Amino acid sequence: MNKITFVASTSGRIDKVLVAYFATTATIFSRTKIQELITQNQVQVNDQFVHQNYLVQVNDTITVTLPSPSTTNLTPMAMPLTVLYEDDVLLVIDKPNNLVVHPALGHLNDTLVNALIARSEDWSTVSGELRPGIVHRIDRQTTGTLIIAKNDFIHHQLQEQIQTKQLQRRYLALVHGNIVETRAKIDAPIGRDPQDRKKMVVTAKNSKKAVTNILVIERFNDYTYIECELETGRTHQIRAHLKYINHPVVGDPLYGTVADKKESFGQYLHAYQLTFMHPITNLPITVSAALPLEFENKLAALRTKG
Repeated sequence: MNKITFVASTSGRIDKVLVAYFATTATIFSRTKIQELITQNQVQVNDQFVHQNYLVQVNDTITVTLPSPSTTNLTPMAMPLTVLYEDDVLLVIDKPNNLVVHPALGHLNDTLVNALIARSEDWSTVSGELRPGIVHRIDRQTTGTLIIAKNDFIHHQLQEQIQTKQLQRRYLALVHGNIVETRAKIDAPIGRDPQDRKKMVVTAKNSKKAVTNILVIERFNDYTYIECELETGRTHQIRAHLKYINHPVVGDPLYGTVADKKESFGQYLHAYQLTFMHPITNLPITVSAALPLEFENKLAALRTKG
């Protein structure tokens, strides 16, 4: 079983509050499913079980108990994947927007893992039975390069390259406001937000070292187009770091502005390039993914405005 606890930032009926909360995570539930969890005593407010009409108040502590997904629930799901590089031991794809990487309750049959299972059974097992082949992950609304291992040896080799910074990951992002410095390094530890467990924040308590390098590519009136290079790979690292310096990613439903939640495309964050040493040939490989059309159109519109 998996427990999720968070502090309510809005008031209202418990089912509506939960639907809104899960809409910002990889685990999206319908109102019907939420109501089932409530009637099954899987939802508590301030350590008390509640009924469907319960009115949540701001700062109430809500705990939801979710059953753990099982591989018996997973089914192969053929879907088109944009392959950027493939050989006998690894695969690099261009992940589209709104595709969840691995199964979770609410997303059992429509994830990248389901597509991988439909494509082949030959994936690494290092990350567990629910994440075959997955060496690293990117968020649901983040697009771009993702590397997948076909056996455990390759998986371990790639993970070691991540830890030793041989595997380089570069992102493109459109952020709010004007970043003054052309280059900047954000060296700030990241940990789970105690007030909202789905968020990460810069904090000295229960945190891990996190470093993001920023290069300004283009400036607009109220926005900046930047490249971000990861030195570490923490959950939500780029998004949390950019929020920390008051330049959140445009369209980010979790760390952005109120208006960002209404952005139809989602967050303008794209994993555009991976560079690594091939584990077998020991030759350098660089794989790049073009910006999504919506991202290109957004930049074009900003350039037109001047």
